[in-house]
Amino acid sequence: MYTAIVFLPLIGFLIAGLFGRMIGPKASEIVTATLVTASAILSWVAFFTIGYGDTKLVQIEIMRWISAGALDVTWGIRVDTLTVVMLVVVNSVSALVHWYSRGYMHHDPHRPRFFAYLSLFTFAMLSLVTSDNLLQMFFGWEGVGLASYLLIGFWFHKPSANAAAMKAFVVNRVGDFGFALGIFGTFVLFDSIDLQTIFNQAIALGGQGEIAHEASFEFLGYHLDTHAAMTVVCLLLFMGAMGKSAQFLLHTWLPDAMEGPTPVSALIHAATMVTAGVFMVARLSPLFELSHTALTVVTFFGATTAFFAATVGLVQNDIKRVIAYSTCSQLGYMFVALGVGAYSIGVFHLFTHAFFKALLFLCAGSVIHAVSDEQDMRKMGGLRKHIPWTYWTMFIGTVALTGVGIPFTHIGFAGFISKDAVIEAAYAGHNAMSQYAFWLTVIAAGLTSFYSWRLTFMTFHGKPRAPVDVMSHVHESPWIMLFPLVLLSVGAVLAGMVFYGVFVGEGFEHFWKGAIFMGPENHILHAMHEVPGWVKVSPFVMMAGGFVVAYIFYLRKPDLPKKLAEQHSGLYQFLLNKWYFDEAYDFLFVRPAKWLGRTLWKKGDGTVIDGFGPNGIAARVQNVTTWVVKLQTGYLYHYAFAMLIGVAALVTWSMFTGAGTGGAH
Repeated sequence: MYTAIVFLPLIGFLIAGLFGRMIGPKASEIVTATLVTASAILSWVAFFTIGYGDTKLVQIEIMRWISAGALDVTWGIRVDTLTVVMLVVVNSVSALVHWYSRGYMHHDPHRPRFFAYLSLFTFAMLSLVTSDNLLQMFFGWEGVGLASYLLIGFWFHKPSANAAAMKAFVVNRVGDFGFALGIFGTFVLFDSIDLQTIFNQAIALGGQGEIAHEASFEFLGYHLDTHAAMTVVCLLLFMGAMGKSAQFLLHTWLPDAMEGPTPVSALIHAATMVTAGVFMVARLSPLFELSHTALTVVTFFGATTAFFAATVGLVQNDIKRVIAYSTCSQLGYMFVALGVGAYSIGVFHLFTHAFFKALLFLCAGSVIHAVSDEQDMRKMGGLRKHIPWTYWTMFIGTVALTGVGIPFTHIGFAGFISKDAVIEAAYAGHNAMSQYAFWLTVIAAGLTSFYSWRLTFMTFHGKPRAPVDVMSHVHESPWIMLFPLVLLSVGAVLAGMVFYGVFVGEGFEHFWKGAIFMGPENHILHAMHEVPGWVKVSPFVMMAGGFVVAYIFYLRKPDLPKKLAEQHSGLYQFLLNKWYFDEAYDFLFVRPAKWLGRTLWKKGDGTVIDGFGPNGIAARVQNVTTWVVKLQTGYLYHYAFAMLIGVAALVTWSMFTGAGTGGAH
C-alpha cells in the first residue's frame, strides 16, 4: 500500500509525459487524476492505520542506492505518524487540484504536459516526506524545486512567467546550498545520514547537547566543538527550510510564483513546496532540540515572517498575491510553533492550513475564471449574486483563515483551532524570542483578518467595477471546479475540531508515537493550557477588530482607504513595494552579478582570452598571409628583380665569409 501511495503519481507522470500526444488531453487528465486520487484514498487508510492504530513505524526498502565507505544509503520508505499526516495533505490537495484543473485548464492546448508536471510535483513531494535518509530527502527537495520551476513557467510565452520561474529556482538554490552543507555536517557529527540512526543517537542523549562521539569540524575558518557544530548544522538545515518555505529574507520568490496557473498556486502554497521546510524541521526535531540557539533563530524568523507578510498583504491588489502573502504569513506561524518546541502544533497548523488555503486559491481561480482572467480586485466587486457557490465557499475559507470560533472552547473553524494554539504556545514558550513571537503573531492575526475581509468585500460586495462587457459574461464555474471547493470547505470547517485531540490534545502521545520530539522539554503542550485568559482571547479580539475595520473601509466608507493612502503615502508605498526587498536585492546582488558577468565576458573573455589567444593568433596569421599575398604580383620583372636581389645578397655573403676564412688560414 505504501509503495503504491508513492509511485502511483509517478506512473501518471510517465504516462501523460511520454504518451500524452498519443492518448490525447482528456485521457491524460483522467489517468493522472485517477491515479493521484487512488493515492489519496490509500493515504487516508494509512493515516487511520498508523495514527489511530498501534503500528509505530513501517520501513520498506525499495533498492540499494549508494555504498561508499561509512556511507551506506538505501532508497526506502519510512512511514510513521508524521509521514501519514503529510501523505494526507499532499495527496488530498493534489487530487482535488487535478480534478479542478480539468475545468480550469480546459482551453489550454498543452494539458498533457500540465497534468504530467502536476503528477511529477506530487511524486517529488511524496518521495521527500517518505524519505528514511537525508540524501533521499534532498532528492525530493530538489524534485519539488524542479517541478515548481516547470509549473510556474508553464506559460513560457509570457516573459513574466519565465522570470518568476527563474527567480523561484535561483532563490531556492541559495537555501538548498545551506541544506546540503547541513547534510554534510550531520554526516560528520553522526557518521550517518540515516534518519533512524541519527534519531537513536540524538534522542538517547535527552537533549543534553552531547553527541555519541566527540566530533568537530572546521567551518568558515573556525574550529567548532561539538556544541557549536550542532548549532551550525541546525542553522544550515534551517537555511534550506527558509528557502523552500519562503521565510523572511528568502521569501521574495513566493509572490512572483503567482505567474503560474492558479491550480499550481494552490498546490505549491497549500500542500507541497512551501510545507517542505516545515516538515523538514519537524522531522529533524531531535536534532534541533540539541541546539536551543537554533530554535531561538527559528522562532525569530517565523515571527518576523508572520508579521512582515501580513503587513504587505494589507495593500496588494492582485487577488492571488494577497493569498500568497497570507501563505507566507501562516508559514511564519508554523515556524514559531516549531521554534518554541511545540512541534505537533506546528504540524497541526500545517494540516489545517492546507484545507483552507487550497480552498482560497481555488476560489480565487474560480473568480478569475468568471471575470475573463482579471486578477485586479479594483476591477471586481458585486460578484456575490453572480457566482454564489464560489462566494460561499470563499467565505468559509476566509472565516477559517481569520480564525472565527468561540473563545475558551475548541469549537470553531480550522484556523481558529490551530492558529490560536500557535499563539498560546508562543506565550508559554521559554526561549529568548517567545514573547517577541507572541506579540507579533497576535498583531499578525489582526492584519490577517483585515486583508482577508478586504479581499472578500472588494471582490464580492459593493458596486461592480468591472467593464460592462465583462460583467455581462460573469458566470459560475462548472461542477468539475466547484466540487473540490465543496470538499475543501468541509475540511476548512471540521479539520480543527475533529483532529485537535489527537494532534495536540490529551491523546497526542498515542497518536504521534515518537514521530516528532516528545521529550521532557515538550511540556509546552501542557503549559499552553494554563496561559492567562487574555492570551486565549487576544487572537479573537484581533480577528474581530480586523473585520470591523475592513467593513468600515470597504463597505461603509469606501473612499477612506484612498484618503489614508494619500495622507501616508510613504508608508503606503513602502508596503505596496513589499518593503523594497526586490529593489534592495537587485541593487546588492543582481546588478553587481550582471556587471561582473558582463565584465568577465567582454573584458576577460573577449579582450584578454580571445584577444591574446585564438582570435589574436588568428589575426596575426591573417596579417602575415596578407603581407605575403601582396608579394605575389604575377609580373615577371618583379620576380626577376627579386631573384637578382637574392643573387646579389648571396654573392655578397659568400665574398665576406670567404675573405674571413682566407684570413684565418
